[in-house]
Amino acid sequence: MTPRGRDLVLARVRAALLPLDAVPDARGWNHEEVHDLLPEAAALRDAAVLVGLVAREGGWHVLLTRRTDALRHHAGQVSFPGGAVEPGDADAVAAAVREAVEEIGLLPAQVAPLGLLPPLCTITGFRVVPVVATIDPRYLANPDPAEVDEAFEVPLAFLLEPANLVSLDLDYAGRPRRVLEFVNTDGPRRRIWGATASILFNLRERMAAATP
Repeated sequence: MTPRGRDLVLARVRAALLPLDAVPDARGWNHEEVHDLLPEAAALRDAAVLVGLVAREGGWHVLLTRRTDALRHHAGQVSFPGGAVEPGDADAVAAAVREAVEEIGLLPAQVAPLGLLPPLCTITGFRVVPVVATIDPRYLANPDPAEVDEAFEVPLAFLLEPANLVSLDLDYAGRPRRVLEFVNTDGPRRRIWGATASILFNLRERMAAATP
């Protein structure tokens, strides 16, 4: 992909985002899907993840991690760097950058935040704000083995292709639920599904609806 082509894609991404100082929706865009599994909105714990875009010769790539198998929650799952917003964090952006530094060794200067996606509510009681940013392609991942087994990249074009994302129906807590999962990923240990797939789906839908 040419530099101009990457610039055009990045313009579409920017058009899909909320400003960095936007106040997140208290409920989350997926509230109707999970509302009966959640505590009151005021009881949701705020969290943030970093949706990092890396410019490569073939186009933009998305930086992902695979959690270590020893974790109590989400063991072995593919996710974005991120975690709970702590009292010392100025906002969701600061939390997402801090977590990326701690989990995979990014340097703060290598992260350039672009904007936010609407928050996603999880059945574990979190309201997750995705912070979209560009990442210096010269970064060197140094995963913290206590949390992350590996950091890897997936082409954004693959993640934006509707044919690569399927919706699985299952019964959970008394009614049908929809779970999103990407197909044709790089083996079962890099399975992209659940909240991570939902965040990428929301980015795709907002990009499709936006006009740069």
